[in-house]
Amino acid sequence: MTDQGLCLFALHGTDELGTAVAAALGRPLAAHEEREFEDREHKVRPLETVRGADVFVLHGLHSGPEQSPNDKLCRLLFFIGALKDAGAARVTAVAPYLCYARKDRRTKPNDPVTTRYVASLFEAVGTDAVVTVDVHNPAAFENAFRCPAVALTAAPLFVDYVKSLHTKGLADARLCVVSPDPGGTKRADLFHEALEAALGRPVGKGFADKRRSAGVVSGELFVGDVKGATALVIDDLISTGGTLVRAARAARQAGAARAMALVTHGLFMPGAEAALMDPAIDRVVVTDTVPAFRLSAATARAKVHILPVVPLLAEAIRRLHAGDALTDLLVF
Repeated sequence: MTDQGLCLFALHGTDELGTAVAAALGRPLAAHEEREFEDREHKVRPLETVRGADVFVLHGLHSGPEQSPNDKLCRLLFFIGALKDAGAARVTAVAPYLCYARKDRRTKPNDPVTTRYVASLFEAVGTDAVVTVDVHNPAAFENAFRCPAVALTAAPLFVDYVKSLHTKGLADARLCVVSPDPGGTKRADLFHEALEAALGRPVGKGFADKRRSAGVVSGELFVGDVKGATALVIDDLISTGGTLVRAARAARQAGAARAMALVTHGLFMPGAEAALMDPAIDRVVVTDTVPAFRLSAATARAKVHILPVVPLLAEAIRRLHAGDALTDLLVF
């Protein structure tokens, strides 16, 4: 398709991010209408011709501040259906944060597998591809969809951030990449490889144990040589912050000089501010896939550094439209 065939929409709640992505692509956002009726039902429709176009719809499916994940998902699905009905040649959903992706397998009898159910909903309205950033389980995400499922990674952003710290006088500091739980070991291993390659020197590895049953978290084991090092705790999201605090404390007790969390999605649910102010954590680095609207305490905000995800999303959209490879942008 020609460059003129690319069309980008951003639904309400993702307007600011959408405007920035559109600017990075050198084009305006396409116009659309969103209406909510008296009984809270709604409709979304394009106000521009999309027949034959390669359409991308940007919408973060996190909760709040005005809509629930259910509200946002429903609006996105209905809009995709409307675009297909209006003759769009291809519609790609770009959800920087994808809701219901944490429940990707059965851990108890009769558990739901919501990742697969959400995939079925996208496919039912004719979605041609789904793009997200750092899902909880990339393999489960890809296997749930029959249409192309693209899991981008924020790892290059974190690698560049750590490199920038080293150019500011930390070039000789020891580093250790830490997984905060068993499920994140693969993510940590691959981030460790990327960081070593970028820095051109050895980086340590660590692992903190965690077990969850009926909402109760346990596990005190820590493995890894972090003595005197900066522990880099890598994870896909921060909710209440409990997991990150446990990992940071474990690394500190094992001799780490400092602890920094590198997390893609900052949900910052109730309890997160207290976790951020825990002295075990020196800094939390997140992307803006989810706006940090829940953080209010100045002390908590002082520890948070936000990396823009606009360059990653804009480059992915550009390559998808042009048919170029995404290999270096994908989850590890």
